[in-house]
Amino acid sequence: MELTEIKNERLGERYYSVKHSSGLRILICPKEGFGSSYAIIGTSFGSINSSFISNGKRITVPDGTAHYLEHKLFESEEGDAFSRYAETGASANAYTSYDVTCYLFSCTERFDESLEILLDLIRSPYFTPETVAKEQGIIGQEIKMYEDSPEWRVSMNLHEAMYSAHPINKDIAGTVESIAEITPEILYECYNSYYNLNNMVLCVAGNVTPEQVLAAADKKLTADEPAVTESLMPDEPYKVKQDHIEQTLPVAVPLFALGYKEEAGSGAVTSKESLCTAIMLEAFAGEGSRLYRELLDRKLINSSFSADYSEGPGYRYISFSGESREPGLAAELIKKAVSELHETGLSAEDIENARNCVYGRIARSWDSPSAIANDLINSQFTGREIFEPAELITQITPEDINERLKCELDPENCSLSVIKGIDDDT
Repeated sequence: MELTEIKNERLGERYYSVKHSSGLRILICPKEGFGSSYAIIGTSFGSINSSFISNGKRITVPDGTAHYLEHKLFESEEGDAFSRYAETGASANAYTSYDVTCYLFSCTERFDESLEILLDLIRSPYFTPETVAKEQGIIGQEIKMYEDSPEWRVSMNLHEAMYSAHPINKDIAGTVESIAEITPEILYECYNSYYNLNNMVLCVAGNVTPEQVLAAADKKLTADEPAVTESLMPDEPYKVKQDHIEQTLPVAVPLFALGYKEEAGSGAVTSKESLCTAIMLEAFAGEGSRLYRELLDRKLINSSFSADYSEGPGYRYISFSGESREPGLAAELIKKAVSELHETGLSAEDIENARNCVYGRIARSWDSPSAIANDLINSQFTGREIFEPAELITQITPEDINERLKCELDPENCSLSVIKGIDDDT
């Protein structure tokens, strides 16, 4: 094994990359003088990966299986991983998104022991009919909790309105009915397909050395034979499924999410495309933009407002969301501004100001071990080198950005999701 140092002179930062003998890709960013360390390990297995081919065999699993598997990996024959983390003082967590599952911890001491717990966790699957059945009630309660969450429902409803075939229109945790179909055999099938070390990435940042990380990996990991797993995605139409969806929940202030669906295509988003989108959204709807000030001055939004880009296998979209006492009017003003944007484009001055804001965020992210490690693992999942944005940002032109927005903000291809209050007639 040979460590490869990857440096960026502009940022004055570096990290190390190595393919461990076990098959695991490991990225390490030592930050001398930092008081904490952060580690995250993950695999490209999320809620949308419910149909796949593994070593030539086609497999379809119930909705919510990836999230269920995340929960179950914290248990082993020796006990619960959270109990072990409590002994080292580490703060541990995990999450399942639409296309990845990750396990993580942060600590200020006893890093080596905590990392060994993390590696044990992903290498010790323990599924029995009894333990799997026990988890159904716990996750069932979690599903019901999210069904009552306005913030979750406004986002989930938006996906249901925009996407007709792609599994992003289904809840990450599945349904009470779908998780009842999960068996130990299904969990082992998914584990063996996606949790093969050749399909996983470990990223560490903070007060650590490469030697520490590799020592733990050498101690805990044995080699995996590569597993060939291909996720299958249905064909998704370009047009949104419906342009409006509403739900009533007990909220003090209505919520809205306006989504613009982009053609996903067959390839991944490039670093240049991703950076153009970030600059465009900052210039168009960031806190210094004319649109943001107008919405704020008219009391149509508050500090919860955000403009975000979401992407993954088979899906890409931009969303504008937040609280608003007049969500319909807020959405109409955003739509109007989008239509005008196609006519006028963003000015060079607005783009330059946004470019500086985005670069500032990139530079500041290297002051946080959690941000560094999360950015590193995201770079592996998306296939985009983490240092590329810092180099590309000075090369991107107003023409690049104005061309990109035409692909992303189609005025005729958007959906509005609204969560209304019980007594709200908005």
